[in-house]
Amino acid sequence: MGLETEKADTRIFMDDDNFPRSGGPALSEAEKCAEDELDRDPHGMNSHLQGRAGPGRGGRGRGSGPRRLLFQLGFEDVIAEPELTHSFDKVWICSHALFELSKYVIYKVLTLVLAIPLALVVGIVFATLSCLHIWIVVPFVKTCLMVLPSVQTVWKSLTDVFVVPFFHSLGRCFAMVNIRLDHE
Repeated sequence: MGLETEKADTRIFMDDDNFPRSGGPALSEAEKCAEDELDRDPHGMNSHLQGRAGPGRGGRGRGSGPRRLLFQLGFEDVIAEPELTHSFDKVWICSHALFELSKYVIYKVLTLVLAIPLALVVGIVFATLSCLHIWIVVPFVKTCLMVLPSVQTVWKSLTDVFVVPFFHSLGRCFAMVNIRLDHE
């Protein structure tokens, strides 16, 4: 509680071997094994998607073997050659490499360009909404709830004086109307 006289120095030391280069969370070996064994589809609803080879590729590329589908767009999903029509292997490999490289680079560039401004805009929007809620909406609602009993009394008096007699007399007028249907 007072004037701070000491300087705080914080450092993080991490070996290069423990640093995950994949961009995903750093999991221990036990967590990795537990994650691999987790059955996310116990009823087999997505069994038609497991072990699917790429369309028209007969097992080439990332489509061979079981794969996890987490709504990732793959090369085989975009470039799908029919079973009877195949391009040269070198063309397929080069186009696959170019697809993956361009997807990676464009994602990184877009994140670099858009992440900070969008984070700033979203932060400003949420801060503005929080401020409006705290300083305008809640006091307005509290004021309305405090004033409401007196407004309710005035409104009941006005309806008892003007509205109730009008509809009461209108009801008596229509009470004298008789409708009779004669079949001729």
